[in-house]
Amino acid sequence: MNTVRVERALPTGQTLQIVQGDITIEVVDAIVNAANEHLQHGGGVAWAISKKGGPAIQKESDAWIRHHGPVIHSSPAWTSGGFLPAKYVIHAVGPVWGDGGEDNKLSDAVTGSLRIADELKCSSIAMPAISTGIFGFPKERAAGLIFSAIEKYFEGNPSSGIKTVRLVLFDQSSVDVFVQVWRSKWADTP
Repeated sequence: MNTVRVERALPTGQTLQIVQGDITIEVVDAIVNAANEHLQHGGGVAWAISKKGGPAIQKESDAWIRHHGPVIHSSPAWTSGGFLPAKYVIHAVGPVWGDGGEDNKLSDAVTGSLRIADELKCSSIAMPAISTGIFGFPKERAAGLIFSAIEKYFEGNPSSGIKTVRLVLFDQSSVDVFVQVWRSKWADTP
């Protein structure tokens, strides 16, 4: 069972949460998959999502690549949720640590995911700590960038239909780092 660890209302009206648990059981309109540019879901979060969502996710991903080509950071792909409780899976390509421009690429992946969710008329979205697993992005740095990208997106898109953003983190060390950055960012606000 997933557990909300911290929650706050953003000044723009959305609820932002850090949730400890399994993103594949999130009952939201869309979940974000931390994908590679070819949408081959062979490891990490991508593997878990593809396995639980069933063969439709990989089949739709392959069709996306045939039609659109490789996915870029700022323009995530999307598929159905297959057997998942989420209606959609948004496939965001995060940066590989050490490739250069990682901060902008991570911000682009988060912003692009929120934009696609709005285009799909989603009111709720769950995302993992993009790029902090096998792509090696430092968790503390990623947390700050992800929080900032979410805030900036809603400040720039006041008519967004998204009401809830859940950052779903599986392991305790990720939860600890994200909560620590959260508390230092918003320590002086209610």
